Amino acid sequence: MNNCLFCKIANKEIKSDIVKENKNIIAFKDVNPISPEHILIIPKVHLSDTSMINEENSFLFSEMALMANEIIKDFNEQDNGCRWVINTGKNGGQSVFHIHLHLIMGRKFTWPPG
Repeated sequence: MNNCLFCKIANKEIKSDIVKENKNIIAFKDVNPISPEHILIIPKVHLSDTSMINEENSFLFSEMALMANEIIKDFNEQDNGCRWVINTGKNGGQSVFHIHLHLIMGRKFTWPPG
């Protein structure tokens, strides 16, 4: 998708602070963090939201989860815990319409979130 901010980041057309990357997934620091460590994990192909996940591309969601676990270990947060957030749609709080996992770490979180 030509106008998608996250596609441009995945294609390295826009500079970002990349934390981890593989063939299908890229993780980078959020430019507006809500915690000491706030990382976005995205597939390199455009999927606008969770409704686009199907049998053919669901492996990307698994790869996002595996990368999240690797990052948690890299940041030594496995004992402290963290929060995974995926917003879907306008009412779900999604502001960039390219599926992304917010991995937020480095502080204690409360419930409900908002």
